[in-house]
Amino acid sequence: MHSTMMGDSLNLNQILRRAESLHREVSITSRKPSGQLHEYRYGDMARRARQLARALVEAGLKPGDRVATLLWNHYAHLEAYFGIPAAGGVLHTLNLRLHADDIAWIAKHAEDRFLIVDDVLLPLLNDFKDQVDFEKVIVFQFDDQAQPSTEYTDYEAFLNAAPDTADLPVVAETDACGMCYTSGTTGRPKGVVYSQRSSVLHAMGFSLPDAGNLSMRDSVMPVVPMFHAMAWGLPYAATMVGARQALPGMQLDAINLLDLADHCDVSFAAGVPTIWMRVAEELEKDSSRWSLRSGLRLFVGGSATPAALIRRLDAFDIDLQAVWGMTETSPIGSVSQLRPELDGADDETRYTHRAKAGLPLPLVDIRHVNDEGEVLPWDGQSVGELQCRGPWITGAYYLRDDTASDFTEDGWFVTGDVVTIAANGYISITDRAKDLIKSGGEWISSVELENALMGVEGVAEAAVISVPHPKWMERPLALVVKHDGSQLQKEQLAQHIESKFAKWWLPEDYVFIEEIPKTSTGKFMKRALREQYQDYCEGAA
Repeated sequence: MHSTMMGDSLNLNQILRRAESLHREVSITSRKPSGQLHEYRYGDMARRARQLARALVEAGLKPGDRVATLLWNHYAHLEAYFGIPAAGGVLHTLNLRLHADDIAWIAKHAEDRFLIVDDVLLPLLNDFKDQVDFEKVIVFQFDDQAQPSTEYTDYEAFLNAAPDTADLPVVAETDACGMCYTSGTTGRPKGVVYSQRSSVLHAMGFSLPDAGNLSMRDSVMPVVPMFHAMAWGLPYAATMVGARQALPGMQLDAINLLDLADHCDVSFAAGVPTIWMRVAEELEKDSSRWSLRSGLRLFVGGSATPAALIRRLDAFDIDLQAVWGMTETSPIGSVSQLRPELDGADDETRYTHRAKAGLPLPLVDIRHVNDEGEVLPWDGQSVGELQCRGPWITGAYYLRDDTASDFTEDGWFVTGDVVTIAANGYISITDRAKDLIKSGGEWISSVELENALMGVEGVAEAAVISVPHPKWMERPLALVVKHDGSQLQKEQLAQHIESKFAKWWLPEDYVFIEEIPKTSTGKFMKRALREQYQDYCEGAA
């Protein structure tokens, strides 16, 4: 028996039409390099996104062709998020924080035909343009005070020349609409291709009450770059519900973010822990500078969330919510919300749960398995590698035949995260598989040690790595960045850690460093640290 329901295709054009018809007067604010704010409405964005689509079709774009973007967080990038898929193309966001050679390799592997680039990023393009084969380069004049480029096509001229009569293709929900490459911490980056359907479903999942809880009453600020993991899907989710958008451009320091949040009455933002650490520091210096919306909600992901950071922001009526996800999961897979049965729990229990990776979103199935591939029970104790599946989880990588270990025979994606899962569904990230420390045959979680260190007053950041040891094979080494002016000593760190962990978990030493190296997405580069300190325990008994 067949249903009587209509078979309408799920696609991003539906989100765009809704925003235009229901929320056409809702504002989108972007910060320019000069600090000036550009403001227009969803009605303007929708019109210009369709202009971009028609211009691309007129320029010869065929369905499935890749259009790369090398852009910061601003309104033209939002137009590309909708205009490129509306033309039948695939939006491919290039990570501008990568080395030029890596950007070139990714663009060639993806077979990008066109590029839309910020004028302020033309020097970066010049570093790799001889390695790529873009048929057309379109320059968006992001910096009003700069001289327009004469070498490439101007973005505004490109849009204005688009014929109003150009037909746009009919897109199917299974058509590709977006593309992003993993950070490539081990080996070459891998391409993930999103569909129209998966992007719409992810936007709906993101917006649910127990996830982002987004609505037309919100004002959202994507601090996570629009060139990484599709800005966690926030541009599509915010547009779908008709929320006001505040786009910070290229100025992602704490003061500028707080200024924009104040000006635009931001109620929801998303970014990595290091961003919110800097925000907490500025608020602790002088919170009276800003008038932030009461109950401001922040998503934090990309690495483990210290409970200490949640406490610090609670003092300013800011609700920090941990999320887990990857490029491969579109990327939000789970969100930390307190279940009703925890409403009466003590503060320590509540903070512990708020710092977990949270509960899987609806439609996302999870399990964890041991080294023998056995599915483990949800008992909060069994440690295994997290696997997931669902309508916005990738089932393959683009043009790669060396990824069999990333997927199981029965169709689950192997995340590489080592976790426990409690009976009530809470995921706790124990570590990345490659970052676990095996000392004397026993496993030590670097994440748990790092989170404990972050609770020590005076600690700005902490990374724990494994270093070779002649007797125990590996031992943990703690690398700590102090707050400016802090007189913190090793003995204080050791005293704090000793009270929380078994003796064999205790770091071999505590080393104060000026800065922890990070990837382009703000994650700690532990591989680089391991290489730097590989001889630290040499000669130890």
